[in-house]
Amino acid sequence: MVAVNRVYAARLAGMVVLGPDGESIGRVRDVVISISVVRQQPRVLGLVLELLTRRRIFVPILRVTAIEPNAVTLTTANVSLRRFTQRPGEVLVLGQVLDTRVRVTDPELENLAGIDVVVVDMAIEQVRSRDWLVTRIAVRNSRRLGRRTTVHVVDWQNVAGLTPSALALPGQGVAQLLAQFEGQRPIEVADAIRELPAKRRYEVVNALDDERLADILQELPESEQAELLEQMDTERAADVLEEMDPDDAADLLGELGASRAEQLLARMDPEDSEPVRRLLKHSPDTAGGLMTPEPVVLAPDTTVAEALARVRDPDLTPALASLAFVARPPTSTPTGRYLGCVHLQRLLREAPSALVSGLAEKDPAALRPDTPITDVTRHLATYDLVAVPVVDENDRLLGAVSVDDVLDHLLPDGWRDVDAGSTDLADSPLPIESSEPIESSGVTGAPTGADRG
Repeated sequence: MVAVNRVYAARLAGMVVLGPDGESIGRVRDVVISISVVRQQPRVLGLVLELLTRRRIFVPILRVTAIEPNAVTLTTANVSLRRFTQRPGEVLVLGQVLDTRVRVTDPELENLAGIDVVVVDMAIEQVRSRDWLVTRIAVRNSRRLGRRTTVHVVDWQNVAGLTPSALALPGQGVAQLLAQFEGQRPIEVADAIRELPAKRRYEVVNALDDERLADILQELPESEQAELLEQMDTERAADVLEEMDPDDAADLLGELGASRAEQLLARMDPEDSEPVRRLLKHSPDTAGGLMTPEPVVLAPDTTVAEALARVRDPDLTPALASLAFVARPPTSTPTGRYLGCVHLQRLLREAPSALVSGLAEKDPAALRPDTPITDVTRHLATYDLVAVPVVDENDRLLGAVSVDDVLDHLLPDGWRDVDAGSTDLADSPLPIESSEPIESSGVTGAPTGADRG
């Protein structure tokens, strides 16, 4: 396969990265360049790679031996696993530059003179010194959004506005980033958002719809959830909280001051705020503070066929879908008298017309909301459970604690940020996506450009 020495950065996004022996290391998620305050040609420092573990690391451009139409090959598979952290003077092409507004000063493009244009791509090219530089910039007229417009490719020196101060201005677009996030799981988007500069992070958050943002926030540490929530106006924050699972919303509100939490609860729909208020009454280290108030609850006259339809809900976690709780009406928590639970395996073995009231079992016993987390953990482990019911003194079902709820609280703070040192990576191959560069010429060797230091 022919290597290239000029490629457009947006075409690298998602491209597989291989070691020298063809082993898959990860995928390209961004290109790191240096942009100086003084007018100098931007230089490529390296690539941000996402490993199979979703960790994002930095690989210096000098480690790249070839960029081919479908893959990037490194000189070695021995790379630093330290999480990528952006340094002063570094700029992310996909995360910061694309979709920003600039001005074109090319005398041959008079139709673009004096108007804002949007950067849609940047060409990086290997020069005789083996360094990689930004040589060309693809732009589009920003005044005709919603209609397909002509893309103009201009030399980098004919573009004004690519400076650190200009890139820090508010109001830049995030269309390219949102396009990258399409189809990705919330945990993957959450990891990517954490790596963005603060300004870009808030722009992405503002551009996401409430439901998608709620799913992503739930995958972030609570302190970071609170930081992002505090950047929103009260109305938007309340809307996002309504879309979150009640137990996650309660944990997040617990990170805020009491007055701010009450302000947001007051703006939420009462139907959404009421279960959150009930959870906030319990200590976070008890069954009542850990539980979700929305498990699968069935009336006694529910058939097995109907029960199986309920647990097929794709929004349920595997733990909650594995166990259905039977209670007298009302079936929304707090329910009528709790009658017992039915495991998914039992439902699969019974006739579709059978009633769940005849299948419900009260063994093992339910927990009280004030049960401490140590006892909850012991209970789950003793009986090999993935979820356990929580009932009040009147035997009404209040919710259920799942094993993932317990793990979230038992893992140490900052467990997502544990850094590792360098190691040799030889992971199972990833499927290679087709991604051809816009332009190509020549064959690359091993670049010898400046390292990140």
